Parts: sequence; C-alpha cells; structure tokens
Amino acid sequence: MIIYLTGATGLAGSAIAEAGARRGHTIIGIGFKNEIVPPGVSKMLRLDLTEEDQVIDSLLEHFPEVIINAAAISEPDICDQNPEASRKLNVALPATLARLSHHLSARLIHLSTDMVFDGCRGDYAPDSPTGPTSTYGHQKLDAEREVMKRTPEFATILRTTLLTGNSPSGRRSAHEKLFATWAAGNTARLFYDEIRQPCLANNLADVVIEISERNDLFGIFHWAGSEKISRYEIGRSILEHFKLPRNLIEKTALQSNPDFVGRPKNLTLDIGQLSRLLKTKPLAFSGQVDALKVPLPVRPWYHSQSPETG
Repeated sequence: MIIYLTGATGLAGSAIAEAGARRGHTIIGIGFKNEIVPPGVSKMLRLDLTEEDQVIDSLLEHFPEVIINAAAISEPDICDQNPEASRKLNVALPATLARLSHHLSARLIHLSTDMVFDGCRGDYAPDSPTGPTSTYGHQKLDAEREVMKRTPEFATILRTTLLTGNSPSGRRSAHEKLFATWAAGNTARLFYDEIRQPCLANNLADVVIEISERNDLFGIFHWAGSEKISRYEIGRSILEHFKLPRNLIEKTALQSNPDFVGRPKNLTLDIGQLSRLLKTKPLAFSGQVDALKVPLPVRPWYHSQSPETG
C-alpha cells in the first residue's frame, strides 16, 4: 500500500520508513530542511508542512491508503519561545491531515506524546485524565482532539515517550543529545527522581506499521518500552555501554531544582492494552542500548577519549 509519511527525516519517521519498506509498502516521505533521504523512502518530497495548500495538493496527487504523521516540533523550549509557529506544525497540520484522511477514506496514524499528562503519578492508561504542564503538551493534546473530531472512523492516535535510537542527523535521540553535551565539554545533569519509559524508535516503527496493516485498531493507544527507569539510570546505562567515564553525568534531584518547577516527574504509560493486541512486543532498555551507535557528528570526540573507546 501507499503510505504518506510526514516527518520522514526525523528519528521516528526514518525508522517508520525503513520498517514500512521492509514490509513491502511504498513510502512517500515528506521532509523540509533535512536533506538526508532515509532508507526505505520510495519518493522524497520537500514541502513546507505549515502551508496547508501544499499539503492538500500533495495528498490529493498521491492518494495514499495510509497517512502517518510523525512531524512535530517536539522540543518544549522551542514551543515555549514561539508558540504560534510551533502550533502550525503541532496542531494545524494534524487537523489538515485528519480532514484529508476523511476525504480520502485513508487511515491516519498520528504520533502523540506522554506529555499530555501532568506526570504526578505515572502508569497512565489511554483513558486517564490528561493535564499537560507545557506548551508542547497542550499543543499535542489539542492535536489529538482535532484528529478525533475530524476523522474518528479512520484515526489511530499513538502516544509514545522518550525515544532512543539512531537518527539520520545523529542529533535527535536521547543518547545523541547526551553525546552532544559531552562533546561540547559539559557534564549532563540527570534527575534520579524523573521516571520515564524509553522506547527504541525501530520498535515504535514496527508498531506503527503493524497498526497500519490492520483495520481494527482505532482510537487512542499507548506504546513505550517495557522498563520504567530514571533519567539518571538512562544516562548511566549509556555510559557503561560506550565505556565512557562516569563523571560525564551528575546525579541530581528534580524536586530540589527551582529551574525545573512544573517538569513532569513520572510520565510512564500503561501499554498493556496494545501489547496484548500486537505481534510486536515492547523492548527492555538493555535491548535498546545494544542498538545504539556513536553519533557521526561526535565520533572524533568519542575516539579521543580513553583507549577503551578507540
């Protein structure tokens, strides 16, 4: 089938493109600034996804059976600094895709986030009360509502969490951002009381493609890794995997840091419902770390470290 994939050059999008091609699907990838064409993309289009007319014309031209929206401005700080610009991609685009999904009778799989919750208790089920604490979280919740209002009979909203993996740019995933911090000569301050449920992008991609091939999974679902661990434990595992010195991270407390008031403490998700319905199964964090590679932009720094890393 033809899959129209926005955000194809990002961490999640590139993994979805590869997974879809592996299953024999035709991937129409949509990108903008990033010039890297991910493996698996049959045709790469350069569109400004904030321009509604461009999106409409492109979708009507390609007439896909499935639309997957992996495009977003996902950095909370950027959304805070320029909420109007980020809203165009995070809310207006999903609304347009939902309207076209209904018009074309095409499946729409929209990637959302654990940040639609407040993080006060964790283990959030798909029907748990939402309560975002950031501009980004509010925008993603607004997008969910737009999607379900415009095309409830064709839409699947998949909330996911902190993504691990190897992005085309080498700058997007959790471990890539840590490497950038270390290569810049800085220590990463990681919270031992902030709990997340990291997910390998390739595992998420397999889930997205499996959902796209089925006609019985509509509504809101959750997907993440199988382990609930702290930011500090994530960082420590990455250091150990790459044999880097422990002093590159600093253990600190979220609750005692006034600069992060309102940051969610526990955004873990209940993934039991979806994991029982799918062939794809969630991965433990140890299995995710084994898939990680040294990001290309920082390889010179990495090889300048201890002899163990050479």
